[in-house]
Amino acid sequence: MISAESTDAAEPAGRRSPPTARVVQVIDYLVARPDQRYGLSELARAIGISKPTCLGIVSELVAAGYLTRDRRDKTYGLGPALIAAGRAAQRGFAIGPIARTHLEGLAAACGAVCTASAVVGDQVTILENVTPPGVTLGRTAARAGQSYPFAPPVGLMYVLWGGDDELEAWLRRDPALPVVLDRDLLGRVVEDCRRVGYLVERLTPVGRKLFSLMAGVAGRDVPAELKELIGEVVSSLGERVYLHSETDDDVDYPVSLIAAPCYDGDGHQALVLTLDVGGAISGAEIARRGAALVAVADAVTAEIGGRPPVRG
Repeated sequence: MISAESTDAAEPAGRRSPPTARVVQVIDYLVARPDQRYGLSELARAIGISKPTCLGIVSELVAAGYLTRDRRDKTYGLGPALIAAGRAAQRGFAIGPIARTHLEGLAAACGAVCTASAVVGDQVTILENVTPPGVTLGRTAARAGQSYPFAPPVGLMYVLWGGDDELEAWLRRDPALPVVLDRDLLGRVVEDCRRVGYLVERLTPVGRKLFSLMAGVAGRDVPAELKELIGEVVSSLGERVYLHSETDDDVDYPVSLIAAPCYDGDGHQALVLTLDVGGAISGAEIARRGAALVAVADAVTAEIGGRPPVRG
């Protein structure tokens, strides 16, 4: 979770939102009673909010598809948008334990921490964290349950091996931090990583600190300490990625992590598996660990009935 103490005019990190809490109360109340419908007065009374406030909340939820309103008896119940949201969350969290089983062997063999993560809603969420015996998680290590904004520059590996449309949609998101888009560099990164099946992220002290600070950041609510790092981090998407075509077997490279994708039945990225390195290893060792991680990712893909995407 973020530990920065904001010194500017930003909202405190732990501040609660009463209006948002009331929206959650409405949804939670109906989710707990999925077979029942309630009139406006009945619902407002049960939750303990005023009728006008309740009307504003349910009207917005109906418009978004999270609730439905029966025109005849004017009652409210759960809507179809919750089905899609629930399926997305269920898919992500259900695959996690499968990935964990396959990652345990790799983590033990490499003596390194492995993770499984996915995009859940608008956040990247760490679903599983596998730590081999004798290895202690560092302060900046990702932990199960942590989430990060799914917006540039965070999240490239979650669209890298999918379709070009998914990559472009991610690039169009409002950035979580200022970023420069170098199309030529990004194109080389995409081509290289799709060809070898994995991504290799450079190890930099600033990069590790950035990853740690981004944990728990919601939307664009960036803490002051993180803003101070903006001038120090790489300015362009893809700069922190080693290209396989530009590494030599007998040269050591400081590597942060290696990542590889798992796919669902439609050929979309379902998970990203990572193998932590956190040190300098040779180009030959990068290739060996990358191939091992891809083999694990392929095994997870096969077990969940997935398939790689078909590219033109």
